[in-house]
Amino acid sequence: MTDEAMIGAMNGDALASAGQDLVKDVTSASFRVDVIAESARQPVLVDFWAPWCEPCKQLAPVLEKVVRSTQGKVRLVKMNIDEHPQIAGQLGIKSIPAVIAFQRGQPIDGFMGALPESQIKNFIERLIGPVTGAIDEVIAEAETAFGAGAFEAAAEGFAAALDEDPASMKALGGLARALVGLGDLEQARAALSQVPKGSENDPAITAAQAAIEIAAQAENLDDAAELKARVEANPADHQARFDLALALSAKGQREEAADQLIEIIRKDRTWNDDGARKQLVQFFEAWGHMDPDTITARRKLSTALFS
Repeated sequence: MTDEAMIGAMNGDALASAGQDLVKDVTSASFRVDVIAESARQPVLVDFWAPWCEPCKQLAPVLEKVVRSTQGKVRLVKMNIDEHPQIAGQLGIKSIPAVIAFQRGQPIDGFMGALPESQIKNFIERLIGPVTGAIDEVIAEAETAFGAGAFEAAAEGFAAALDEDPASMKALGGLARALVGLGDLEQARAALSQVPKGSENDPAITAAQAAIEIAAQAENLDDAAELKARVEANPADHQARFDLALALSAKGQREEAADQLIEIIRKDRTWNDDGARKQLVQFFEAWGHMDPDTITARRKLSTALFS
């Protein structure tokens, strides 16, 4: 994928348009074609909603995300019951949000309320089997490339996954992290500017944001070799050791970076208002809380704090 194509994957129009054929609005007039006829080919979910319904607004992005992850095995149509109340009335729907699954022209299952993503996924899996697809493999391959330091390949993989599923925060966050690895903080920030409202606290997004902040901190630091020399000359120079940790992290030397911060914590927990521990926590956020480097560093931190 070219740089232009990669950047295009982050464009707002691309995010809005990719996969839109899997999600559409439906009216009473189009219901027979968009739901009854279409459900002969694959299950169709009908999301009954209204503009004034806050739980509907919470459900919509999660439901759309799971539907898009099926890669066309299931479709979603949205019916505004304020404008088109007839179908909801015929089905006896008195509370929204309500989602009804149609298959072979008949309603076969459904749920009410703003369910969490895991329960929505389980609901859809009852219809079509496990919700896995090529996009999961693409993201996994991109993560492997990222872990190996092949940031360009990782960026291309995450961008390709984002083309397939614009609602994938894993792909969007991964793309931002890969761009950080390439040293392109401007494009990394541009990627995160596409995060939809309500997804700011997604783990993939918070990890990417932390990676951007750490890289920005490291931009104006002295060379790692020079900082290391300063620390060796004066082991009590906590600021030099702190800066060295940031420089090492920017170079991908995670274990060494964490060790420098833990050394500060051992010697002076209160330095810079507990700054070393706070920075280490930000490292964990950027690396991922279940990353092996995070787990190792957390064990060392626990020893430093409680032994």
